Amino acid sequence: MKIAVFPGSFDPFTLAHQDLVERAMPLFDKIIIAVGYNANKKGMLDHDERVDSISRVFNDVSRVEVHKYKGLTVDFCKQVKARFILRGLRDTNDFEFENAVAQNNLLLNNDVESYFLMSRSGKAHISSSIVRDVWFNGGDISAMVPVSILSLLNEKIR
Repeated sequence: MKIAVFPGSFDPFTLAHQDLVERAMPLFDKIIIAVGYNANKKGMLDHDERVDSISRVFNDVSRVEVHKYKGLTVDFCKQVKARFILRGLRDTNDFEFENAVAQNNLLLNNDVESYFLMSRSGKAHISSSIVRDVWFNGGDISAMVPVSILSLLNEKIR
């Protein structure tokens, strides 16, 4: 079974993330969205809220699972028997960073290969950090996040 892990903090999960997962589905039998924990980020949603909100986006898609994790992504891959890491690239800066991470992941576990998909035109400008900034400053993020995530955020106090 070809299992890919799509790791990130996903705070919040965006339409660009959703698009990437949907476009990767023909490549893998299962995609595990691995919601990492980053204590250094001021978040919109706590760890469990992020897992729950992303699960709602893919509620009817049995080949997509959402898990939370801490630690090294390659260790999580081993735990869930995934041989692939899925990552999105918006621009050349992302490529430089993700290439370095992928090379180091291969040193840590050469059984796990990284796959990169370029962001689709019209979605490359969307990032979680921009969504957070717009949200915290009272802006409209409806064109940046899935409807179920927007509903959850609207229930929260800014």
